[in-house]
Amino acid sequence: MSRVAKNPVALPKGVEVTVNGRDLTVKGGKGSLALTLAEGVQVNQEDNQLRVAYDDDKVKAIAGTTRALLNNMVVGVSQGWERRLILNGVGYRAKADGKSVNLTVGLSHAVDFALPEGVSAETPSQTEVVLKGIDKQAVGEAAAKIRAVRPPEPYKGKGIRFADENIRRKEAKKK
Repeated sequence: MSRVAKNPVALPKGVEVTVNGRDLTVKGGKGSLALTLAEGVQVNQEDNQLRVAYDDDKVKAIAGTTRALLNNMVVGVSQGWERRLILNGVGYRAKADGKSVNLTVGLSHAVDFALPEGVSAETPSQTEVVLKGIDKQAVGEAAAKIRAVRPPEPYKGKGIRFADENIRRKEAKKK
């Protein structure tokens, strides 16, 4: 059996899982997420745990992926996902307003980034953006697209970076 797939997914209080054929729905305090199971993969609910089972070795890898997706869904609807971005540079600033983030990052124009459905943004300071949501993939993808507006450069470190990202700095050329 897959090493990842054989680990059960613990269900915290307030999280309900509904399995209807190959369609799976996870509901919690923050919202609801859905997943369609691959052919040959089953999800069984025992007490407060979910277990992933599969038919043969051909779907072993997808069973591990399904278990990881289930765990991300359970964490998302119970606690939520968060990704922090930091703007580093003179005059760089961000402002969240509704469903978009306005970025001033040294370009000739300000960039308005429209947030995808299910992702919200807040700016605790002018140089920090916090993205929140219940879908881990949507939050991570939105953070990556915002970072791509002005990725950090290796000489001065200017740009948009993840809060937990370490930028390897280069030494300037010498004469």
